[in-house]
Amino acid sequence: MTADILMTNATMPRIVEGVDRAFRLHKLWEAKDREAALAEIAPTIRGVAVGGHTVVDDKFLAQFPKLEIVSSMGVGYDHIDARAAAKRGVIVTNTPGVLDEEVADTCLGLILCAVRRLPQSERYLRAGKWLKGNFPLSPTLRGRTAGILGLGRIGKAIARRLEAFGVEVCYHGRNEQPGVGYVYYPTLLELARNVDLLICVAPGGAETRHLVNAEVLEALGKDGVLINVGRGSVVDERALIEALRKKTILTAGLDVFEDEPRVPQELIDMEDVVLFPHVGSASVHTRDAMAQLVVDNLIDYFSGKAPRTPVPETPWPRAKS
Repeated sequence: MTADILMTNATMPRIVEGVDRAFRLHKLWEAKDREAALAEIAPTIRGVAVGGHTVVDDKFLAQFPKLEIVSSMGVGYDHIDARAAAKRGVIVTNTPGVLDEEVADTCLGLILCAVRRLPQSERYLRAGKWLKGNFPLSPTLRGRTAGILGLGRIGKAIARRLEAFGVEVCYHGRNEQPGVGYVYYPTLLELARNVDLLICVAPGGAETRHLVNAEVLEALGKDGVLINVGRGSVVDERALIEALRKKTILTAGLDVFEDEPRVPQELIDMEDVVLFPHVGSASVHTRDAMAQLVVDNLIDYFSGKAPRTPVPETPWPRAKS
């Protein structure tokens, strides 16, 4: 294959090496003058491999007259204007499926940490405080009802784990899903009123921005726990900070934030809130699988086959402009 592929920023070696073996790879991050280098190679670029920190909007796409595919690492692709890509006949792919179980595992760990105050108990021991007395009793997962916002592949994997823990599960999404045995609530507010553990697995984007707002947190209640392993933009962080300050909800466990990696100092200063640095899929095993899927999507496409995981906005065969 002789296609020219652009990578704007350094990323996992498996992606760089895999793309470099199969194509003519242009590493923009190595250029002394990025703008000059981009102007020179843009007319030849047929594919782009990106991560979540590269914004692919219509202005970005317009630079590449021969562009055919954008292969992105990660399930979420709110950093890519997929509709603009579709209008230009450009396929967008992401990396779903290979990280579902890892993120679900992380979510259960985050739930246990937030509810049972496990990180706080570990810090208590390390500080030598156990010598002076036992760590205070924590809340419990027993008797809770979990509501999942976004019952996709990852949401279902989380639900299976919660069932094994004996936790009742219900959900909200754009539509009720046929064949799903969990109780469905047609609005997020109704879901929040009927659960005390709200788990966000929803994708980012304009449609989901700040879905979890002050009203939803009020409905979740003073014994409520908010968990977010989806996208930081789904939760109104200012409203969450106020809800935690005023004890409107009990606590929160967050793996994602609105302006990563910048986390509000107010959250960092809260002892009872559990914060992870977006590690939901961050194991060697799973990140390698995601990276390989980025490469495989490009290889399959330029071999004349269907890309493995095109996003719904740019289905295969390629949309015509």
